Amino acid sequence: MAFMLWNESDFSKRQAEIERWAFITHRHPRSTLGCIIYIEFLINLFDHSPKEAYKQAVHSCVENLRGTEYENEFSSYKRILNDDIASVKRENIMSDGYVVHSLEAALWCFLNYDRYSDAVLEAVNLGEDTDTIAFITGTMAGMYDQMESISEEWITALARIDDILDLSERFTQFCFEKSKQ
Repeated sequence: MAFMLWNESDFSKRQAEIERWAFITHRHPRSTLGCIIYIEFLINLFDHSPKEAYKQAVHSCVENLRGTEYENEFSSYKRILNDDIASVKRENIMSDGYVVHSLEAALWCFLNYDRYSDAVLEAVNLGEDTDTIAFITGTMAGMYDQMESISEEWITALARIDDILDLSERFTQFCFEKSKQ
């Protein structure tokens, strides 16, 4: 979604597209708000440092979603929307798979670690729903660092790495072409 929407300047159009895909599995406003915050954050990582991307995404979501059904869910995301999630103590981060906790945990890991591997390993070390938290954290770290900071050992251990890289290249080209339309 971030690759497809990064060039769309209209928040309401980005929101509608995120909703279209999020509604397939989770139509509750709380889940959808998490998706909107997440994609807005990823989009902001194209042009900003992690902490600035976080601030920009929060500001954009609060400003554009005020007065909508999502405003009723702001209180569920208060640690993300009102505070600096990175400053929350580790023992207060939950990683149980609940949508709010998953986003909080992934943001916390990503914003507190400079290297891809450190952020992803911390996501795993939080315990509980480790695959989900590590995946979300990994998308953030991967979006920001791209492949430069991913351990060569991790990359070479992947099965069918050439196919993955080829598919990634074709996907990148597809997104680039789509964004020009």
